[in-house]
This record gives sequence, C-alpha cells and structure tokens, in this order.
Amino acid sequence: MTATASSTAETARSERSTKDWVEGFAEGWRAPRGPDAFAAHFRTLLDPDVRLIQPRLRTTVGYRAFAEQFARPLFALIPDLHGEVERWAAREDTLYIELTLRGTLGGRPFRLRACDRITLRDGLAVERESYFDPAPLLIAIATTPRAWPRFLRLRAGALTEKIPRRRRP
Repeated sequence: MTATASSTAETARSERSTKDWVEGFAEGWRAPRGPDAFAAHFRTLLDPDVRLIQPRLRTTVGYRAFAEQFARPLFALIPDLHGEVERWAAREDTLYIELTLRGTLGGRPFRLRACDRITLRDGLAVERESYFDPAPLLIAIATTPRAWPRFLRLRAGALTEKIPRRRRP
C-alpha cells in the first residue's frame, strides 16, 4: 500500500468514526429517558476526564461531574428536555455540532439553540465547549414563578457540591 493510499484509508476511518460519534451524540439528545439514562448513554462517548465548558456555569471535569453537575440539574429544571442535531462539521479532531434543545420549563414550552465545539481523542470527547445565548433560559426562568424554587435549589446545590476537579495531565 502506498503512503497516499494509507493516508486516504486512515482519513476514511477517521471520518467514519467521527460520523459514528455524531450519530451517538444525536441519539443521546433525541429521546433521553431522564438524567441517569442520558448520562449512561454519553459515558460511551466521553473521555473519563472530559472537560465541559458552558456559559453561566463553572467548568466541570470528568464523567461524574457530567452526570451530577450537568445532566441531573438540567433534567431537574427541564424534565422533558430533548434535542435535535441540525448540522455538523469536522476538521481533524474537532467537531462543531449545531443543535436545538426543546422541553418544558415550569409548564411552558422552551427552546434553545446551541453550537458545541467538541475535541475528540481516540474516538472520545476530551473537551466540549457549548456556545449559546443564556438569555432565553434566564428569561424563561425569571418569567415562570413555578420554576423559581427548583432553580434556586439547583443553584444552591451547585454551589455546595463537593465533586473534586480532576487535573489534566
């Protein structure tokens, strides 16, 4: 096999792997069955020391932090949350995934568009940075008094949570 053929075969495997990862991501958001099933689904896609960055929340590191500080609070606030991947692109080890999240917050329909930048290493996400405008979420919470107690409990829990951060090598 020539160097060019080897490089082409490697690129095809990488693209197939990336496509499989995106399909797993889309499936995880399409119809989650609560925070524990959601976290379990994503466990196969995330590096154990994954770093998660998002607006208005502290950066979390590790699978346990993903489950406890991301999935559980998110589904406690919006129990029927689900998402649809609109489009995606990849370049080398970086993915950009545009998605629309929908659910019910305090009895009212809620919608949020986001773009996640995901860095893959050996087929697993080692970092995810989400880009979105948090204003619609904050406005939805502020204008839905039924959501205030749950949001305040979640914020209080996030401030007192004692999950240790893992350091990256």
